[in-house]
Amino acid sequence: MTENENLESIINKSDFKILIVDDVVSNVLLLKILLANEKYQVCTANCGNMCIEQAKKESPDLILLDVMMPDINGFDTATILKKDPTTADIPIIFLTALNNPSDLVHGFQVGASDFLTKPFNKEELVIRVFHQIKLVAARHIIEKQNAELRATISNRDKMYSVIAHDLRSPMASIRMVLNLVATAISPDVIGPELYGLLDKANKESEDVHDLLDNLLKWTKSQTGRLNVVTQDLDLCDIIPGVVDIFEIIAQTKHIKLNYQCTDEPLVVRADNDMLKTVVRNFMSNAIKFSPENSEVNITMTSEGDYAKISVRDHGVGIAPERLATIFKKGDTTYGTGGEEGSGLGLQLCADFARKNGGDVMVESELGKGSVFSVLVPLKK
Repeated sequence: MTENENLESIINKSDFKILIVDDVVSNVLLLKILLANEKYQVCTANCGNMCIEQAKKESPDLILLDVMMPDINGFDTATILKKDPTTADIPIIFLTALNNPSDLVHGFQVGASDFLTKPFNKEELVIRVFHQIKLVAARHIIEKQNAELRATISNRDKMYSVIAHDLRSPMASIRMVLNLVATAISPDVIGPELYGLLDKANKESEDVHDLLDNLLKWTKSQTGRLNVVTQDLDLCDIIPGVVDIFEIIAQTKHIKLNYQCTDEPLVVRADNDMLKTVVRNFMSNAIKFSPENSEVNITMTSEGDYAKISVRDHGVGIAPERLATIFKKGDTTYGTGGEEGSGLGLQLCADFARKNGGDVMVESELGKGSVFSVLVPLKK
């Protein structure tokens, strides 16, 4: 069964109302009988002014509108209907004895959906009316599905926000305790097996905390509840603090963090929290996908009107076919220590960078590592 046949099968004609407008009583009666026999609801009007009143009162799904009427002709009536938001979407089929091409063009210009020439053929009338009703039915289905989709998305975003917000604080406490325990205790004290479990729990707590943080910010960004508050920021003041956060995490994998600041102040115009979020995600990924006893390099340079913050690792690298979509697709990935990544962080980085008038980029080679960079507008 085709989509058209499927639509026809679910249309109940008695659910649709048609407004017939003609100043000739016999024409109105004929049309009323024909459409009533097809099971449509029918209402009538005998002039343009009455048509406008009935359209507002009855909210018909279709109007059959005579062109030549004594008070307001059909073209002017249609013009008035299309200017009113409450009646603008009602399709109109003009009924006319006019067959001049200029009249047809004018009719379509004022909002006609179709034309029927008088005297009309009964079968043609029924077919043309049903064609318009199918379009109306299809629009109703689309509007309903859009409303359901918007409600689903809204409920999903609320759920994400509640989950992330309610879990984030206790997860931060768990992460802090596990970090302290993992750095304070050695395998010699508790045994290699128990230490391995502790180390795994520590890494997983980092992943879960980062995911919840990204999820909360992404949800706020998507729902318009995360405002961009730009200010003048000296990168040499804020980036070292971000690097320091990852020192303990890097030590657990014996990874050395090398930070290179510029000799002169590098002042950008950006949202402080958003910029730190981008760099934190790059740092987290660099450590996650680097092997033990390797290095992660953080550098800052100026390029034209932008400051460029780059995080280079010497890890697994990224396949060429993934580079074009890595900031768009939320693919699950795994680090060198089995750490799981949702891909949401990189989507968030791209979103935040662009909200601040910048952008993100990546260079990578399998087996040799990756360089993730963010461009931020310099203060002018």
